[in-house]
Amino acid sequence: MRKAKATATKSERRDRTEKEKKPKVKKEKKPRRHFRFLPEGKTGDLWLILLTVVLVTFGTVMIFSASYYKSISEAGDPYVYLKRQLMWLAAGFAAMWILAKIDYHVWGRLYKIIPVICIVLLGLLFTPLGIEVNGAVRWLGAGPITIMPGEIAKLGLIIFVAGYFDRYPKRAYDFWKGVIPVVLLAGIYAGLIMLQPNMSTAFTVVFIAGGMLIVSGVKWRHMGILAGAATVAGVGLILMDTEGYRFARFTSFLDPFADALGNGWQVVQSLLAMGTGGLTGLGLGNSIQKNLYLPEPQNDFILAIIGEELGFIGILALMCVYMLLIWRGCHIAINAPDYMGMMMAAGITIMIGIQVVMNVAVVTSSFPPTGVILPFVSYGGNALMIFMGAMGVLLNISKSSDL
Repeated sequence: MRKAKATATKSERRDRTEKEKKPKVKKEKKPRRHFRFLPEGKTGDLWLILLTVVLVTFGTVMIFSASYYKSISEAGDPYVYLKRQLMWLAAGFAAMWILAKIDYHVWGRLYKIIPVICIVLLGLLFTPLGIEVNGAVRWLGAGPITIMPGEIAKLGLIIFVAGYFDRYPKRAYDFWKGVIPVVLLAGIYAGLIMLQPNMSTAFTVVFIAGGMLIVSGVKWRHMGILAGAATVAGVGLILMDTEGYRFARFTSFLDPFADALGNGWQVVQSLLAMGTGGLTGLGLGNSIQKNLYLPEPQNDFILAIIGEELGFIGILALMCVYMLLIWRGCHIAINAPDYMGMMMAAGITIMIGIQVVMNVAVVTSSFPPTGVILPFVSYGGNALMIFMGAMGVLLNISKSSDL
């Protein structure tokens, strides 16, 4: 009995010693969440969030400065445009938050339905629900709620192309089964948008489609055919409308000073503003051209006011922020976990880049005035909502990416 007890005691000691020698496994800590509104796990791209916040904050300040005298002349309140923009900004952040939580694959699976919804919304503009402002029917709504179907169509096109080529990746190399469906949808969008009329959004839709086709791997000879057809169609539209506003805008772009008091007025005032600003600008709030000389200084031509008040250095700093944002978008697209994520991220980045380039070109008289806004900076609720929502989609893609 004693031997048995001694043996049992030795075995217990041996087991106890082995347990003590076993290394303790540390519990893995959950990744720290930088922003509470983002989903569990990876928080998404921090750079993307910071750059978006910088742009919308800067835009809000410049909208207040650019619209100060216009607000007083229209409503007797210098804060009218600022208050509206802050309301839209709050709604934009809400859209960004919601879309950052929704798996982007959900939108890809709806690639057949979303384009139909966009076409219906664009068609409703030509019904009593369409709202005419300054001779253009771009808004749809009833009462205080209005939307711009053209802005929604841009994001709808991105979702369609991403979902379509994710479902049929090999069709990107087929002209009839891959290229033509994208061209047809973009053509329908652009045609309905041109009827409003809204040249800027129509151009943007065409450029988004072209950019996404290139990213998808379409053959260069197919892109050459499309580029040639688009050029012929564009020139034809201008020549067919020699007595209309399209031809007038095109000729005013070639020489704005030839009709400085007419069609060239906006561009001339824009050039004067940027020339007056010089290298360092007149100082924040000290613009002269915003005193009812430059029409809608808080919208399409806000870059001219930035140049006048903050100078070339201010514009250069803003362009650097845009370049960083586009770089992050490209980085997210390259590192996306799948083809759909890559195409969506690329499409959103292309949309932002195209609008920045077009706005700068218009303000500097390098492109005909089209009404394209500066993303995140120009005044406008619908466009801001779309861009902020697009940032939410990008954040959701980046959350699953290997960044």
